[in-house]
Amino acid sequence: MKTLKISLISFSAIFLFGAFTYLILDHYEVSKDFSIEFKSKDPSGSFKTMEGQIEFDEKDLANSSFDFKIDVRTISTGNGMMNKKAQTAEWFDAVKYPYAKFKSTKVEKKEGSAYNIIGNLTIKGITKTVTVPATYAKSGNKITFKGAFNVNRIDFKVGKKSTAVPDIMKVNFDIPAQSN
Repeated sequence: MKTLKISLISFSAIFLFGAFTYLILDHYEVSKDFSIEFKSKDPSGSFKTMEGQIEFDEKDLANSSFDFKIDVRTISTGNGMMNKKAQTAEWFDAVKYPYAKFKSTKVEKKEGSAYNIIGNLTIKGITKTVTVPATYAKSGNKITFKGAFNVNRIDFKVGKKSTAVPDIMKVNFDIPAQSN
C-alpha cells in the first residue's frame, strides 16, 4: 500500500511537471530590423516604428499569440507632403489614433513552415478580423515571420473612396524577433 501511494505521488509530480513544461511558450520581442510595407498603384510606403511581442510554440498553437502596434506617425511614402496628409483626420487621424494594432486570436498550421495568424486589426478605432498568412523560420533564439495580406482601407475609414487611390492595400511584412 505504501509503495502504491509513493508511486501515485511520483506519477502525479511527473504529470504536473510535464503539464507545466508544455505551458511555457517561447517569448519573443520584435527586433528593430522589421519591415512593414504597403503597396498599391499609388501610394506605397512603409512604417518605421513598430513594437510587439510573440508567444510562439509550434507544438502549442492554441496558446501562441501575436501582439503588435505600429506607429502610424512614422509613415514614409517618399513624399513629405503625402506623409503629413496621411496623418490627418481624413486618413489615419494620427493625433487621435497614433497606432494601428494587431492582436491574434488563433494560429493555424498550414503546410511546411506556413501558418495562418487570425486576429483583430484595429485602425482608427475600427476593429476587423483578418487572416494573415505567414511563413516561419527559426535560427537559435531568433524567429522570423514573413508574408503578405490585403487590407481594404475603406473598411477602416482611411481616406475616402476615390479613383485616385485604390481601396485595397497590399501589406508585406518581415518580422524578426528574438527571445530574451
